[in-house]
Amino acid sequence: MPKPASAMDGLPKGSFAIIFGVSLVTAMGNTGMISVLPAIGRSIGIPDPMVAAIFSLSALLWAFSSPWWARASDKHGRKPLMLIGLTGFMMSMIACGLVVAAGLYHLTTPMVIFVFFLFARALFGLFGAASNPATQAYLAEHTAPENRTQAMSSLAGAFGLGTVIGPFIAPLFVLPFKGGLAGPLFGFAVIAGIMLFIVWKRLPESQNMPVAPVKAAPVKGAAVVKEKPMWRDPRVTPFLIYGFIVAVCQTAQGQTLGFLIIDQLDLSPMKAQGFIAIAMMFGAVAGLLAQWGIIRMFEMTPRQLLRWGVGVAAVGNVIVAFQPTYAAVVAGYAISSLGFGLARPGFTAGSSLAVDMHEQARVAGAIAAVNGVNVVLAPAFVWLYQAVAPAPFILCAVLMVAMLIYAFQNQQLKNAAPSPTTRADAAKATLEKGDEGGG
Repeated sequence: MPKPASAMDGLPKGSFAIIFGVSLVTAMGNTGMISVLPAIGRSIGIPDPMVAAIFSLSALLWAFSSPWWARASDKHGRKPLMLIGLTGFMMSMIACGLVVAAGLYHLTTPMVIFVFFLFARALFGLFGAASNPATQAYLAEHTAPENRTQAMSSLAGAFGLGTVIGPFIAPLFVLPFKGGLAGPLFGFAVIAGIMLFIVWKRLPESQNMPVAPVKAAPVKGAAVVKEKPMWRDPRVTPFLIYGFIVAVCQTAQGQTLGFLIIDQLDLSPMKAQGFIAIAMMFGAVAGLLAQWGIIRMFEMTPRQLLRWGVGVAAVGNVIVAFQPTYAAVVAGYAISSLGFGLARPGFTAGSSLAVDMHEQARVAGAIAAVNGVNVVLAPAFVWLYQAVAPAPFILCAVLMVAMLIYAFQNQQLKNAAPSPTTRADAAKATLEKGDEGGG
């Protein structure tokens, strides 16, 4: 049986548990918010596509700030960036809670509430993005290339576990009065505050932070070679394209699901909340099964994950598109989530293995940007759902089939196997850092 990621390459179990917790708390709060957002939007009177658009500004800020935060983590360390990210998440949740409460009490018009909600959520996109590349880089610095896929899938499991816990506990925070739907947002802010204290007091700074190769002093009159952005790096670009399409489809399905269930069951937003939570929990459990069970049991390589992930997700989207019952919706969503749970660690680990150790924070920033900017397209899928209900899920299935073909055709994706012998430079850099760190 493979060792847990916390035991790999000398990373203490306590340190892994803490960085796992950082990702868990963020995922838990975000998916918990998504689970109550349809009910919040319809209770306040915000049109459905605009409800999905609440995440758009935040997503853009996340995409643009992630690479900057990644470079900052190289300069200032991983731990300070995790603290900034958690603080941004906590403050954003508090601000969102206040705005939602104002909307539920009808203190102003729905459009004004939408604008304030948009900016309150934007705090997370600007500052919350700091923790994601820092946690990925922290883990990569303590993990050899041959173990990177399992380590990344374990960290990705925090997202999966958060998507189980978030929708489950969100209804427990709904308070029994008019502004009660704001309760989950304040509850997640408190949880983030607790995690912030744990990171501050208990997490040691990474001792394996790589030092970038020393650059020679520029010669007078010589051309200055500028470092290429990761999204233009041919080693990484195919993974980012694949990851962006996968993330678009997963986000679109997740944000459309609540409206689909409310409409299909013909219930009020409040009464449908439990059914939405159940569906999201089944999907989250399927994602965990992929990341903590299937990947480890079969020791799957990134190349295999890239192919199987989108194939399974395509099948799930077809089931949701042509569902006759609530049970079929839940089953289709779970199958899709299983596929996404395979595909996302595949593109994350493949990207990490494609670059050298001193580039890990930069590639983590590019991955975080891809995972954030995709949300901008979610309102279009909700609008498509309003026009023709099965259309967004059919479109997602078509896109997944296209990515399956891409995974078989693109040379970088075809070679995405975590064999140290095919990545001598990355393996050498990791071993050198392991020797220096005593691990």
